[in-house]
Amino acid sequence: MVDDGGMRLILIRHGQTSSNVADLLDSAEPGADLTDLGRRQASAVPESLTEERIDVVYASTLVRTQQTAAPLLAERALDLVVHPGLREVGAGDLEMRGDEEAHRIYLSTIFGWAQDPDSRMPGGQSGREVWDRYDEAIAEAHGSGAQTAVMFSHGAIMRSWAAARVANVTGEHAARNRITNTGAIVLQGDPAAGWWAETWEGMALGGDRLSTPATSGPGGEELPEEAGPEQA
Repeated sequence: MVDDGGMRLILIRHGQTSSNVADLLDSAEPGADLTDLGRRQASAVPESLTEERIDVVYASTLVRTQQTAAPLLAERALDLVVHPGLREVGAGDLEMRGDEEAHRIYLSTIFGWAQDPDSRMPGGQSGREVWDRYDEAIAEAHGSGAQTAVMFSHGAIMRSWAAARVANVTGEHAARNRITNTGAIVLQGDPAAGWWAETWEGMALGGDRLSTPATSGPGGEELPEEAGPEQA
């Protein structure tokens, strides 16, 4: 287990978007806005973090993460740090597709990186490239001296990075366990010593599980069964 010192890292998925509702692989900038439900989820985040000391708040370059972060920033009077490394796993040639085959390829590629991190999303990045850019954002927050960092990010990359970098998160766990809109992974550790997950979707920070798999988008889906356990 990772030493209980280091930085507390709270990774939060964005609120619901119109692309989530339509099950579209929406990973390019700027991306879809939050729905009315997504804005309500975002508004509930600050109360869920009342007990947390927060030193810095990050978000990806996609508008949905920045909109989700906004209520927390207002509550804590903090400035937002935008980092491109936190954006979603790029869908490449599958961008804005919503069909079952596209979902299967997207998720199977992401969770297949456990066996072959140099394989690529069709028309996109490799697993190693995705994890490295996420590492850069986290290293920057750690280097700032923050004791607790909150990062608003995306479901698929949160799950994939955690499986690769967090000691007590397996690839199978990440593949089979969704992160719903405003759900979170709470970690302790640092880039050098590694990370330990304290909670994984222990609760949706939006206050309740208002999103369902049908409205949470491909990043919140389980790995398709037909992909086989070896892909987890």
